[in-house]
Amino acid sequence: MKNSTKEQAEGKFHEARGTVKEIAGILSDNPELKGEGFGEKIAGKVQQKVGQIKKVMGK
Repeated sequence: MKNSTKEQAEGKFHEARGTVKEIAGILSDNPELKGEGFGEKIAGKVQQKVGQIKKVMGK
């Protein structure tokens, strides 16, 4: 698997995991878990963009 494709896949995984944590935090009324999930979701989106940029640059 190319490095750029791997970055994008890992980014999608982190984004999905962050969404689950965020929803769990909302349902359990846990603001710390909600914030952690939101942060992980954003990090996943950034990681996906890095993978897209690597793909365009040919790395």
